[in-house]
Amino acid sequence: MELFTAVFRTVFFYFFVTLAYRIMGKREIGQLGVIDLIVSILIAELVAISIENIKDPIYLTILPIIALVILEVLFGYIAIKSRTFRTIFDGKPSLIIVNGKVNYKEMIKQRYTLDDLLISLRQKEIKDIETVEYAFLEPNGKLSIFKYNPFKIKSSYPMPLILDGSLQKKALKYIHKNETWLKEELTKKSLTIKDVFYAFYKGKKIFIIKKSEIN
Repeated sequence: MELFTAVFRTVFFYFFVTLAYRIMGKREIGQLGVIDLIVSILIAELVAISIENIKDPIYLTILPIIALVILEVLFGYIAIKSRTFRTIFDGKPSLIIVNGKVNYKEMIKQRYTLDDLLISLRQKEIKDIETVEYAFLEPNGKLSIFKYNPFKIKSSYPMPLILDGSLQKKALKYIHKNETWLKEELTKKSLTIKDVFYAFYKGKKIFIIKKSEIN
């Protein structure tokens, strides 16, 4: 009887957890943020405990999982609306390689070792760091790599200056500009920072997507 109950719970939670993940709209495992990973671990632990303790009512596992699903959906909605929330819980991309040179200060800040960097480069079949123009450490821990073109001509990476109405001060500093300069450029277009959904700087030009264009 206990064996039958354990098998039943295993099959039941297989479909129940699958449904829960469909509701949460899960991404690939490698793309999970901090909140996604915590929820996944908690759900796995709850299911394992329920299968082991077959004498406990099954609703003691179902209800906490439902609560986690609701919390995850709620956090997902807030994350869409608030970049600050996304930054706090998911973090931001970090520039690890710039024009073929390693940004050691950023690596130390992110606790990303040289071994980690070399492993990621080898996985992309890159032998020499100097062949990499830009490399970003993404919030999910993956390394996004942009190699030089065949003639190794430098290209300007599109630096995000404004994201969802939020000023990116590090990007301004990187292009040797300040907030006053950006506001003056926006004023020429009769815009403020809050009016902008996305703005990036490339080739000494600012490209803007207004919030009114996406609503």
